[in-house]
Amino acid sequence: MAKRQYHLGLGPGDLAPRILLCGDPDRARKVASGFQSLRLERRNREFVTFTGTHAGRPVSVLGTGIGPDNTEIAVVELSQIVRDPVLIRIGSSGALQPWIRLGDLVVTTGAVRLENTSTFFVPEGYPAVAHPEVVRALSESARALELRHHVGLTATAPGFYGAQSRRVPGFEPRYRDLPGELARLNVLNFEMEASALLTLASIRGFRAGVVCAVYAQRTKGTFVSPRRKARAEADVIRVGLAALGRL
Repeated sequence: MAKRQYHLGLGPGDLAPRILLCGDPDRARKVASGFQSLRLERRNREFVTFTGTHAGRPVSVLGTGIGPDNTEIAVVELSQIVRDPVLIRIGSSGALQPWIRLGDLVVTTGAVRLENTSTFFVPEGYPAVAHPEVVRALSESARALELRHHVGLTATAPGFYGAQSRRVPGFEPRYRDLPGELARLNVLNFEMEASALLTLASIRGFRAGVVCAVYAQRTKGTFVSPRRKARAEADVIRVGLAALGRL
């Protein structure tokens, strides 16, 4: 196996075979706070890693920072030091369909590749699909925990503002209604990492999937309350950990 990785600061043996990924490093800390035991905590640049035991199994959580470029670094480097990892992104997102409520969860079956990080590995028509076993594990876990969830397509943007048609004074987006266009194609939610993760995992044959909490309702222009946000984040963590236990 390869030596210690430059950006992650991790070497062989530092990561468990089952790994949760999240953009927010504070969410990684919240995941690790529920571990039965903790054997590794590592911080290097924006990357934060915890490895320990959950439900009697070795598990890692890696906070990657925001965006497909950070996801690329994380997946490429962890693949050099872990054989056949299982990767689940536990993220946040904006809902694109009116029936999806704030605080709901969305389990991704496939992702629209609006980011271009993945195009440096595969052609534009290459699909970004979640592994069916991971989709099943996530949806069954959400159902067992009696959490309201939806299963379907996600769109991955390379940014938060212009790339998602958000209008900010002084920064008019080039595409004015991406959420509406995607909604008409029955895409469920918008986020910033899924398609890069799923594409890279497919290249290597890794099992990977994505579950996101809904923090914003783009069709109604509403945002989750702090209290509901905390509960939704706890829910997405619970589902991710439970799914790892099923795989």
